[in-house]
Amino acid sequence: MRIKNGKILIGKSFVDADIQFDRTITAIGRLEGPADMEGGYVIPGLVDVHTHGAVGEDFSDGKPAGLQPLADYYAAHGVTSYLATTMTLREEVLTPAMHAIRDFKPRSGAKCAGVHLEGPFLSYAKRGAQAAENLHKPDPALFHRLNEASGGQVRLVTVACEEEGALPFIREISRICTVSLGHTTADYDTAMSGFLAGASHATHLYNGMPSLLHRAPGVIGAAFDAGASVELICDGLHIHPSVIRATYQLFGDKLNLISDSLRCAGMPDGDYELGGQPIVVKNHKATLLDGTLAGSSISLLDAVRNVVRFGLPLAGAVYAASTAPALAAGLDAGVIAQGKAADLLVLDEDLALKAVFVDGQRFESRP
Repeated sequence: MRIKNGKILIGKSFVDADIQFDRTITAIGRLEGPADMEGGYVIPGLVDVHTHGAVGEDFSDGKPAGLQPLADYYAAHGVTSYLATTMTLREEVLTPAMHAIRDFKPRSGAKCAGVHLEGPFLSYAKRGAQAAENLHKPDPALFHRLNEASGGQVRLVTVACEEEGALPFIREISRICTVSLGHTTADYDTAMSGFLAGASHATHLYNGMPSLLHRAPGVIGAAFDAGASVELICDGLHIHPSVIRATYQLFGDKLNLISDSLRCAGMPDGDYELGGQPIVVKNHKATLLDGTLAGSSISLLDAVRNVVRFGLPLAGAVYAASTAPALAAGLDAGVIAQGKAADLLVLDEDLALKAVFVDGQRFESRP
């Protein structure tokens, strides 16, 4: 396959060039021979490290039949690699979910690059849309059982670092996967203790944590000082556009765009379920019955388009949705370079998808 006269994102800059690939990228430059496609932005496939589900399906369901529709949904919306993200649930519920993810072999669509355990090691006060009765103190033994059930695929775990046993947990588990601080009441000093223990990421910055105040910078200030990577939900509901612009300036290459999508993504407004709790979606806004904001109903490509509309440069927005999250979770994905997997998107000038390639194979959406 050869795309000619494209604007190709190499690192953090667009380069006018041609690209050739089969399963991997074989050449970038000015190439001889006919083109299979002409023009467009050629960017890495997006990498969503925080997504619970879409099209009526949720990774926590432990339902093998639901995983193929998710893989196809992600690819149809520009995501070529994702972390299957689970909720705060009991071990007996999470274990079959880990087994389903472990055994999933997609026929088509995006690649499952591992698991993100968003809990159950979270704070009661900042649990958000996580079910309180399923919260669990940080427990390395429980983590190891779940990781084993997943086939060793846990790449990211969210933990509240002020909880009893959290710092020893972080020291041990950060040797296995990325540890993220989130759903936490931690102040600056406590958060810095978490980062010094080995955490290197922050889950959906601003949401599920104390605010950034001039005398109490909290997790946000600690993440900046520690050089941590940080997630942002950019649906226009969770974070004000001004804060998104400021966070981009503050964190630069460490900014990760996420969808935090729920099973309602790609679905109409209505009643749904999240981690055993009812949620309502109205005007694409998902909340618990008490009005607590839950995750989102957007795709990661929607997030990219949103932040560009909010004023971020396209190259920076794409980097934050591809290369940066892959680096944060230790994944070999989200980059365009010779020899790398040909996970590529082609966008037009309006950022509409023209083509999606996963391992060099063009993905064709099903009706």
